[in-house]
Amino acid sequence: MSHTHHDTRQTPPGFPTVRPRRLRYNPLVRDLVRETELSTRDLILPLFVRPGTGVRQEIGSMPGNYQLSVDTLVEEVGAARDLGVTAFMFFGIPEFKDATGSSALLDTGIVQQALRATRKAFGTSVLLIPDECFCEYTDHGHCGILHDHGGRQDVDNDATLEILAEQCVSHARAGADVIAPSGMMDGMVGAIRRGLDAAGFTNVPILSYAAKYASGFYGPFRDAAESPPQFGDRNTYQMDPANSDEAMKEVALDIAEGADMIMVKPALSYLDIIRRVKERFEVPVAAYNVSGEFAMVKAAAAKGWIDERRVTLEILTSIRRAGSDMILTYHARDVARWLKSG
Repeated sequence: MSHTHHDTRQTPPGFPTVRPRRLRYNPLVRDLVRETELSTRDLILPLFVRPGTGVRQEIGSMPGNYQLSVDTLVEEVGAARDLGVTAFMFFGIPEFKDATGSSALLDTGIVQQALRATRKAFGTSVLLIPDECFCEYTDHGHCGILHDHGGRQDVDNDATLEILAEQCVSHARAGADVIAPSGMMDGMVGAIRRGLDAAGFTNVPILSYAAKYASGFYGPFRDAAESPPQFGDRNTYQMDPANSDEAMKEVALDIAEGADMIMVKPALSYLDIIRRVKERFEVPVAAYNVSGEFAMVKAAAAKGWIDERRVTLEILTSIRRAGSDMILTYHARDVARWLKSG
């Protein structure tokens, strides 16, 4: 006589004994068992700084976000800080652009000015993270020095490393707390680490855009930073959205070269990458909730198609749930207000 053997490890006893809804009836119990927390401490607000005074130019495709001059940027940082947001990423729109992005290296460069002014105004109560790249500073809109590659113009990886390290040291001198290289150049983390250490900035951490994909979600940002490529695309240096193992390789290389934190960008279509990075490497992981992700929510909300607050909080919670420790997001101010109001 045969009888079925039940392996109790695989099939836990079920209904009616087990009722998962018991933990959902009481809102206080729901709060108690919540697994993922979203707080203003997890948010980094990206800001765009440009020359001039009193400039506060709204970015059409990114409602509530502005191109700011240094003075209005300082005000914006103060207002966000009052809401509980204490970390900021700066993108610069320079006074002039040229083939090598030389304005990025000047002591008087726009981001350098913004770092000094913000540091002077708020001391150590804010965390300042300049984005390290050249696309905003070059007249061709690519992320470094170009060279002829078999009859095609492409970024010269190794020549760009040198100026990238120089840019980072200049930002560290101006008061940067964290250095965040975003150009996806091979060897960029190692070159920057060596540059920072040689200049005496051994304690300044590097947050590397290690897994940055060639994404359609960057559209509005290119309006904001005035940095679209004047020809071609960025597919030779940013990653193919179809690849996941390759991201593991990129992250491993950056950690080996000295990256202290890792970024995955964009966030929403790459939650699986965030999860894999977090589980494999156990390092602090940032995710960039990029301009296109932001713009879609804003546009649908403006049409009354979705509940902006609910959807935004759900999206950011999902990015945290996937494994990110911090989120760069243009929703930061709104979220800080909503979290405050409970």
